[in-house]
Parts: sequence; structure tokens; C-alpha cells
Amino acid sequence: MSIQTVNPNTNKTVKSFEEMTEKSVDAKVAKAQEAFVKWKETSYQQRADLLHKVATLMRAKKTALAKTITLEMGKLLAQAEAEIDLSANILDYYADNAEAFLADKVLDPEYGTAIIRNSPIGTLLGVMPWNFPFYQVVRFAAPNIMVGNTILLKHASNVPQCAIAIEEIFEEAEAPKGLYTNLFISGKRASALVSDKRIKGVSLTGSEEAGASVAMEAGKHLKKVVLELGGNDVFIILEDADLAKTVEWAVVGRMNNNGQSCIASKRFVAVEAIADEFIQKFKDALSKLKLGDPMDPATQLGPLSSEGAAEHLADQVNRSVEGGAKVLLGGKRADREGAFMEPTILTDLKPGIAAYHEELFGPVATFYVVKDEQAAIDLANDSDFGLGGSIFTQDIERGKRIADQIDSGMLFINHPTWTQADFPFGGTKQSGFGRELSELGIHEFVNKKLIRVSNLNDSF
Repeated sequence: MSIQTVNPNTNKTVKSFEEMTEKSVDAKVAKAQEAFVKWKETSYQQRADLLHKVATLMRAKKTALAKTITLEMGKLLAQAEAEIDLSANILDYYADNAEAFLADKVLDPEYGTAIIRNSPIGTLLGVMPWNFPFYQVVRFAAPNIMVGNTILLKHASNVPQCAIAIEEIFEEAEAPKGLYTNLFISGKRASALVSDKRIKGVSLTGSEEAGASVAMEAGKHLKKVVLELGGNDVFIILEDADLAKTVEWAVVGRMNNNGQSCIASKRFVAVEAIADEFIQKFKDALSKLKLGDPMDPATQLGPLSSEGAAEHLADQVNRSVEGGAKVLLGGKRADREGAFMEPTILTDLKPGIAAYHEELFGPVATFYVVKDEQAAIDLANDSDFGLGGSIFTQDIERGKRIADQIDSGMLFINHPTWTQADFPFGGTKQSGFGRELSELGIHEFVNKKLIRVSNLNDSF
């Protein structure tokens, strides 16, 4: 397997790394299990102190860490810095709130007393993607370290220096050896590792194929798994939307992280009364985006994460056009060095066309015109995915009513789907199952242990 830093702005290889041997991986799993035996006995305050240290170090190193993100996967530098801030905030959030989230729940049985106590379950395996190389890791690791679990992390093969940096920060924060461990292994080996009896649960963010592989292994070995597998988020524009603000958010929703976000706005659905005006303004805004080096503060749209990603997206567009879609804007690879794609809008999409069904991971928007609110709801639900979605209207109660009718894990009114520490994150259908972040996210990998106290003379 190729574990490499390849700068997507130039497509030049910067550094390569060796995959770990089976012996090395076995030793690291053993160390993680050994660390769990001691870590589960630590206090919440000890765990919180460690996470606060990690957060402080991340903020102190923000500029260097952000440049590593940008170098390896092409995120605009300002957005990479924002990712470090978000990651540190998540660490602090769980350090500050975990003890309350995990407090005993007192029951009221007819006889005696009883509580439900949240207990750690052991060593967990995380399989994480490249598109948010710090945030994705932290939202899995932070709550579970506070629970008392230990972490093995298989990161994406194109962000190895980010993977190393995270492990080094835990080491600098004086985390116990084995508490957080980076594994340089292939996805195939990660799936096989699920069968190891020392690993008690798995969390994966990635493709449907990778999720199915890991879930199959987890199911065979009766292990808990959390999956986040992408989305095809709808962005509904109703006739009473504030058009100027809606267009601004449409650009952010589609082009944030160069369009490479599971919760990016991907399907733009406008009712007839406002469709022409919206699409003209949206097209004008996208056509003015400045492509360039993501390290340059003036750049508004950087490269995709890799040449392979750019080729795949271009192929999806080409197959869609061959199937009958029309290109309203862009549609081609950008005429420049690097893994770039032009800002693109596709229209005239129907069932059977690739872009109608597939997740487009990059700066390509699909646009639909519908007759009315109900048609917008029907189209929103005509997807195998169900991660997020947004509704733009000045009638908030109407927006809430529509949100209730859309099959998705997250719905936002007058804002693109977004993430922060205290919002639960997760989806339905092919977007996966389980939740991360907020209080919900800390309860995925715990043993809900009932402790019942009875008097000897109690009867049932």
C-alpha cells in the first residue's frame, strides 16, 4: 500500500512511509489493551486534564498543523486553521462535560434501589478519512478517552503526516503509552483487525464500500460499530427565502472544503417561483471563485484531495452528461497543474443519471426545479442517503414542518448542514448509523451496567 504525502496542488510526492508489520501492529494492540486496564481506573478529572492539554497544544501549534492539512489534502489554509480550532473545542467540550454526561442514572424500582452506570468497554478501532484529518479523529477519540476506552487509529493513507502529528501531540501531553495509537496499515488490514478479540468496537467514517466491509467483520464477531458513510444533502429554496443570504449560504454549503464534505449541500432544489432568480445568482457567484494554491489567502477554491479524486469526479460528470444531464457551468477539469475541477452546475437530472444518485465529492452542484413544497420534500427523500439537509424560508414554522417530513439525520433551517461540539452528528439509510458529538456521541461505546441492590426479604 502507498502511504504518501502527495501535494494535490502540484500532484508531486512529498514523502512516503512504510506500512507497519504484523508484529508491530500486534505489539501496539497489546499496548493499547494494557493501557486500558489502567486508564479505566483513572478519574474523570485526570482524563479531562489530559484532553485540555491536548487542546492547548493543538491551538499553540495551529499554524503548523493547518499547513500540514493543506499540504496533504488541499484544504484552504484558513479553513484548515478553523478545523484545528474546532478540534480543540471538541476536546475541551468533552473534558468539561463528560462526567455529567456519564453520571449514574438512578432508577426507581418497586423494591430496593438501582442505578445504571456507564462503564468503558475496552480498546476501540477508528478508521478515519482524509477530508477533515483532525476533526474526524477528535470527534471519535475525545469522548471515548473520557469514557475510559483506549484508541487505535487507522487514518487515510494520503494524510500520514497529520496522523503522526496527532499521535505526537498526545505524547507531548504525556498521555499513557497505548492510550492513543496511530496505525500505518491498509484498509483491508484494518477490516481484518476487527476480528481481534482485544478490540471491542469500531467507528468508521468513509465510503459505503469501506463501511460495509467493516460492518460485516464487526457483525461476524458481535462488535458494536458506528458508521458515517457520506451524504447527498438537499438544499431547498422556497419562494419566500431571503435570496441574497440564501445564495451566500449556497456557495458556502457547496464549496466549503473544496466541496469535499459529507455534509456539503449537493442537491439544490428550488420551487418554480424563485428558481430562475436563484440559479442565475448562484451561477454568477460560483463563476467568480478564484482557483489557486490553497496556501494563498486569496484563493477561494483549491484542488481536490488527489488526482484520483479529481479523475473520479470528472468521470461522474461525464457519465451524467452522457445520460442526459446538461452542464450549466464548468463541467471540466481546470486547465492548470494539480487536482483541480472547475466549479460546476448540472441540470436536467432524472432517475438513472449518475449525478442523480451518486455523492459528488467536490465542487459540483446539481440543480432541480420543482412545482411546490411537497415536490421538494418528495425529491429530497428520493435518495439512498440521509445525512443532512437544509431548508431556506422566512416562515420558520413552515421550515420545521418540512424538516419533519425529510428522512435525514440532521436538518438545518436557513443554514447549510453544519457541525459543532454540542450538535449530534449522524445519518440514516446509506449514510450509516450511530451518532457522534454532543451528549449522544459519548454513549456509543459504553456498557450501560445495571447495579441493583435488594433487601434479602424483597419479593418479586
